[in-house]
Amino acid sequence: MNSAAQFYPAFAARFAAFASALPAGRYVVVGHARPDGDCIGSQVALARALRAPGREVVCVNTDPVPRRLKFCIGDTPFLRATDLPAGEWAALFVDCADRARAGDRLATRFPTPFASFDHHLSNPIFGTHSFVDSDSAATCEILAGLFLDAGLPVDATTANALYVGIATDTGQFRFHSTTRRTFLLAANLVAHGAQPAAASAELYERETAGKLQLLQRFLASFHLECAGRVCVGILPAGIYEATGTQPEDTEGMVDYARGIDGVDIGVLIEERSDGIKASLRGKDPTFRLDRVAAQFGGGGHACAAGLNVKGSTLADFRARLVAALAAQISSVDTADTIS
Repeated sequence: MNSAAQFYPAFAARFAAFASALPAGRYVVVGHARPDGDCIGSQVALARALRAPGREVVCVNTDPVPRRLKFCIGDTPFLRATDLPAGEWAALFVDCADRARAGDRLATRFPTPFASFDHHLSNPIFGTHSFVDSDSAATCEILAGLFLDAGLPVDATTANALYVGIATDTGQFRFHSTTRRTFLLAANLVAHGAQPAAASAELYERETAGKLQLLQRFLASFHLECAGRVCVGILPAGIYEATGTQPEDTEGMVDYARGIDGVDIGVLIEERSDGIKASLRGKDPTFRLDRVAAQFGGGGHACAAGLNVKGSTLADFRARLVAALAAQISSVDTADTIS
């Protein structure tokens, strides 16, 4: 253990050895499908940290970098999974609860990742070198702490990318996962060149008219379940074409369902051509939404989880999901009563 490590002493010695022993070669930093701020920020930061003579480093995703996150990548190279050249690459997965989150092509190509960095509660520890901490608010929080503990150089682009990942995954420092360490790391990143005001303008003040129409349709679909403790909103098939939007435009939308007074859990259900996707957001970690998502093959965090299902109608899936949420709420209420 590195006694001088301030942020992640349990990882410090292992990460320092890992970082100093990386050989020359080709490295690919893999993120999850439909990447968010924490995913892109983690990829940018790790790719830039890996840069060295004799190393070729690229970031790869199944889906493109979202429009609103392009500002934070700088000159960091990003490729689609279909464009990654053949040959030997050492894969480092970031912000992926498991290999499958990267998409079928990347999960198949890299069955044993060289390393993984993640903060999901459901992560099974799948990298040869794994740095996983579910108490961290974001994967970018882990990387920021590891870099600073190890004394690695952090340029302004890296600092800004890490700040974006932390800010977005904490709901702008509002969620339960936000801790003193989160704020300390954010302050350090600002000292290294992160720009909170500029980042916030890019993230939250450049909405398209189409996204506002999408939000309007989502709000209009709200229906309360479980005696008003669950709010479900639905984006039906064809809605992206109708509003001129993309799936990335749903980022943060489920929080409107959770934000209603008296609601404990907000739900966003998307009906897509390749199946149904659901996002779950809770106000209290005792509801363990990761366990609810796991019943449908998904996963995530105690307060934020997601899942994808195929071969089910929207009506059938909605009924099964509401039943699972009702059972989870009942079990939590019963436990609270007993205690």
